[in-house]
Amino acid sequence: MAEYQRICLVHYHEIGLKGHNRAAFEQRLLKNLEALLAPFPVVTIHRISGRLCVFLKEGTDSAVALEAAAVIAKVPGVARVSCGYKCERDLDQMVEAGIAAMSEAGPAESFKVHARRSHTDFPVGSLEMNRIVGGRISDAFPQVAVKMKDPDVTVGVEVVQNAAYVYARSEPGIGGLPVGSSGRVVSLLSSGIDSPVASWKMARRGAVVIGVHFSGRPQTSDASEWLVDDIARVLEKTGCIARVYVVPFGDCQREIALAAPPSLRVILYRRLMFKVAEELARREKAGALVTGESLGQVASQTLDNIRCTDAAVDLPVFRPLIGTDKLEIIHEAERLGTFEISSQDAPDCCTLFMPRSPETHAKLPDVLAAEEGLPIERWVSELADAAEPHDYACPAFGKRKKDA
Repeated sequence: MAEYQRICLVHYHEIGLKGHNRAAFEQRLLKNLEALLAPFPVVTIHRISGRLCVFLKEGTDSAVALEAAAVIAKVPGVARVSCGYKCERDLDQMVEAGIAAMSEAGPAESFKVHARRSHTDFPVGSLEMNRIVGGRISDAFPQVAVKMKDPDVTVGVEVVQNAAYVYARSEPGIGGLPVGSSGRVVSLLSSGIDSPVASWKMARRGAVVIGVHFSGRPQTSDASEWLVDDIARVLEKTGCIARVYVVPFGDCQREIALAAPPSLRVILYRRLMFKVAEELARREKAGALVTGESLGQVASQTLDNIRCTDAAVDLPVFRPLIGTDKLEIIHEAERLGTFEISSQDAPDCCTLFMPRSPETHAKLPDVLAAEEGLPIERWVSELADAAEPHDYACPAFGKRKKDA
């Protein structure tokens, strides 16, 4: 068999539904893939017939191609990725490439061929290609039955203007929109299970995520900061996080704990966090805040308490997990790859100076009265200035500069 160039064909769904802006979404996804596939032997990435095609260097072996496809599948905006070959618009070559693609598709009891041509200058129609290519693949794999409905493997044959693309092994992507197509958000990022999943969900909707981690330092160790860095490294693999600010929050928590009614401490902590996050969002030109809250999961996440914390800021606060339960969130964290990291114990601001009986149905006038004697605006400015930025590889974040 001739050696054909390896390709990864990137399919998308939601981007394809866009109107006049479709080209901008496609270009954003293409740029993200170029950056994230830098470690692989990629020659170029082109748009072909409503898809993106990643061309790998000639001689790239199957294991490397499949590894590249696995990376692509986790990139927001990708609905499905198929591993295959580029060949000439020649039926004999298409058959050879189809047999090669079929051989790496994994165990199968049935298959079919789905062919299509984008240009009618190729003389053989789609149905005839299905018959010819399918018949010869069936001869090569007599133990695999031809099945037109719900086969184990579908061999795709795409005939375009100057070439043909043949593939069989496909895996689903995570869908959504490419990171960088929906602006910036600032996410309150703890070392726990919930907030990394919430951040990832916003990245899947096209947002560039900038995290803010409130550390209990200097009242606690910096262990949570190391876990958050590990979490950010996971998100970084698919371009889902651009920067994380670490805010030493322990001293302010201590002052609140000394001055405020114990039952309202948690709400006052969170209101201050929201205000600091909003200030950092202003500096980063972000349009919303994000939290990992789920309704009723803990005392601070009741409707009354959420209302009191939201009242501290003007920016919208997004809660992608608000209607999910803990088991659903754990499943998503496992899928994302952050669950094991988040399951490690580390003291952080969430466990610092916690009251025995936190208020579950706070009233805003009572919260404002408790906050009245505290130097909130000064703290916001000081904490935002003290925030320590840590940058991560996010293709959609553009040219970044290290803060002094």
